Amino acid sequence: MKKVFRILLWTIVGLLFVSTFVYLYLNSQDKKDSYQTVKPSTATIERSTVLTGKIEPRDEIDIKPQISGIITEIEVEAGDRVNAGDVIARIKVIPEASQLSSAQSRVNLAEIELRDAKVKYDRDADLYAKKVISREEYETSEKTYNRAKEELESAEDAFRIVREGVSRYNAKESNTLVRATITGLVLDVPVKVGSSVIQANTFNDGTTIATIADMNSLIFKGKVDETEVGLLHVGMPMEITIGALPESKPTAIIEYIAPKGTDTSGANTFEIKAALTLDNVDAVRAGYSANASVTLAKAENVLTVPEGVVEFSGDSTYVYVMTDSLPEPKFERRAFTGGMSDGIRLEVKSGIDSTVVLRGDKIQ
Repeated sequence: MKKVFRILLWTIVGLLFVSTFVYLYLNSQDKKDSYQTVKPSTATIERSTVLTGKIEPRDEIDIKPQISGIITEIEVEAGDRVNAGDVIARIKVIPEASQLSSAQSRVNLAEIELRDAKVKYDRDADLYAKKVISREEYETSEKTYNRAKEELESAEDAFRIVREGVSRYNAKESNTLVRATITGLVLDVPVKVGSSVIQANTFNDGTTIATIADMNSLIFKGKVDETEVGLLHVGMPMEITIGALPESKPTAIIEYIAPKGTDTSGANTFEIKAALTLDNVDAVRAGYSANASVTLAKAENVLTVPEGVVEFSGDSTYVYVMTDSLPEPKFERRAFTGGMSDGIRLEVKSGIDSTVVLRGDKIQ
């Protein structure tokens, strides 16, 4: 048994020795390099960039009340189409105590003035009939009386406006009726019946009753990095990809490039707006996320090489040109002038012709 074990042990030792010898021998041999070769080819190179942004209506209007109060009725909801002038909400006025008191006081004073004017008018009318006073005095008294009546009507109407928000003379155009100012689609109604609303003034923007937009005129709004904004110009075409509508590929034309950049997460970006052309406007909703592809530069039918075979050194570019294939491949490092790149292929402007075979990545 011990003899068998001893034989097995020496056999294992011998195999380890032979394996080590073979491994060292193989590593000491010169390895043959293999090479991947490619030829320059004619192609079209495009340099493009992708902008992220959203689809937005060109005209989006916040409808605000012209008077403060409480909403008693809402005539529309999000998704409804309205025309300019349509009533979208009704407001009940809650008058301020000071304004109401002042208006009431004006009515009281107008009533007093009217009573005094009527007494004088009646007296002068009687005296004029008896030819005691002149016609001029009578007409002056009549004018004073008529003016007092007009003042009372005006004071009562002002009191009604303060108390109810409605004038007797233009009830149809009452401030209590909130109307659409444009024709379009109701995007949002952020208030409910019973909500208190405030009219816009110098101290606040007022309460938004509804947001309306013209969905027939849409734009793409996005941002571009400062390194590429100089390559864009107004009138440049864009291809839009909408995440929610992958089959739709609308086009757009740049119509605005912000003259001033904004700091976005440490990067200086510029706002871009482009007019959108859509076949089916009804399928698009405001706020859809979208990407815009813009071709910044294009070189058609130029000689190109894959960037993988190019060696970059500062502002210079080099390739290895095969000078001999037998008995072993020989290469020469050669400088050439490169042009536009799309990240995959590089334009060759000079230094290489179409018959040269280039050395690719060395495969060990």
